[in-house]
Amino acid sequence: MTDQPHEPTTDTGAIHRHAAPRPGTPWRAAPGLAVRGGLVGMAESVPGISGGTVALITGLYDRLLGAANQVVHAGRELVQGVVQRRGLRPAARALRAVDWRFLVPVIAGMAVVLLVSLNTIAPLLEEHPVPVRSVFFGMIAVSVLVPLRMMPRRFRPADAALLVAAAVIGFFLVGLPPAEATDPSLWYVAGAAAIAINALVLPGVSGSTLLVVMGLYVPVQQAIEDRDLAFVGAFALGAIVGLASFVKLLHWLLEHRRQGTMAVLAGLMIGSLRALWPWQDADGGLLAPPDAGSVLGPVLLALAGAAVVGAAIWWESSRTADA
Repeated sequence: MTDQPHEPTTDTGAIHRHAAPRPGTPWRAAPGLAVRGGLVGMAESVPGISGGTVALITGLYDRLLGAANQVVHAGRELVQGVVQRRGLRPAARALRAVDWRFLVPVIAGMAVVLLVSLNTIAPLLEEHPVPVRSVFFGMIAVSVLVPLRMMPRRFRPADAALLVAAAVIGFFLVGLPPAEATDPSLWYVAGAAAIAINALVLPGVSGSTLLVVMGLYVPVQQAIEDRDLAFVGAFALGAIVGLASFVKLLHWLLEHRRQGTMAVLAGLMIGSLRALWPWQDADGGLLAPPDAGSVLGPVLLALAGAAVVGAAIWWESSRTADA
């Protein structure tokens, strides 16, 4: 089944539908963009939370993916210009086409908050897992509405099939048992980073969860704390390669197969809720609540998290409609 490129609409569900970054972002927007990027970075530090999901909620997703696609194109032009001796002018033109006044604040906010969160939110999750997971469970459950509202057409039976299949795959992925990598090789670090970084642009899949599954979540934290430049360099190189390989594919899917792609993203988000079930054992296995009296608190926290995200979705829709 083929999805044709979507047509612009005027309904509020049309938020985030234009995949290409809008040129000429004013610098006065930088503080707000940095805050949104920081929320994405915070999400990436917590196993079970996808940065791509938060990018959807905050209205960054399409523009961020489009900007990343342009950067990848510029990098390819640079390499081809050097290898084929065509000069650097095509690469320079491609770099000038990137909306840097949008991209730089977002990436800066993301990087700063990610480093801070690795030493704050992640330990909080370890010390108080049930209440923290409860809040995030409510937030992500409501966030499923975002990709569904971004569909250019009505929800179809084929979309339901894609959603269910993606939910099953997501449920399986986040349920994989954690591995241990006490002394990982730099090749393994780079390869794991290439896989995990794709969660940054793929809602419903948490990069931190993938790092836990591959046994690198704790080593990455330790390498940052110890300023292990070789480890961090290998991780950064793998992340760049992995992101460059995947961004263009996802950008094409959003441009030409948007309806089905959004159904898959919604399904992955539903499946990822497994990682945020409040009651789990040490290996991530799902448990029942210990008693009936212990349910009320987590339910209220989940509802509070859902209310926060619901308010953010409403605000983003209102802001876009008034623009």
